[in-house]
Amino acid sequence: MHQHLFAGAFAAALAVGVGPASAVEQPHTQAALQYLESAKHEILIADQDHNHGGHAGEATRLIDEAIQEVRKAIVYRDEHPN
Repeated sequence: MHQHLFAGAFAAALAVGVGPASAVEQPHTQAALQYLESAKHEILIADQDHNHGGHAGEATRLIDEAIQEVRKAIVYRDEHPN
């Protein structure tokens, strides 16, 4: 099951233009992005099954912020390779 989620997160990362095509190899940063996408997906599924009192919504909002920051970090590193 985790492989399926990882594959989905990887596909999502590629869809936004962040993936193996980066100018600079960034395996850890790219992995972090994939894990964040997967975590968001899992929280959304969990919240469909059970009400979490708004906390799942806040968690996904914070994950979205983290995703944006990681994407900015990847772009910055691509633009400043040394």
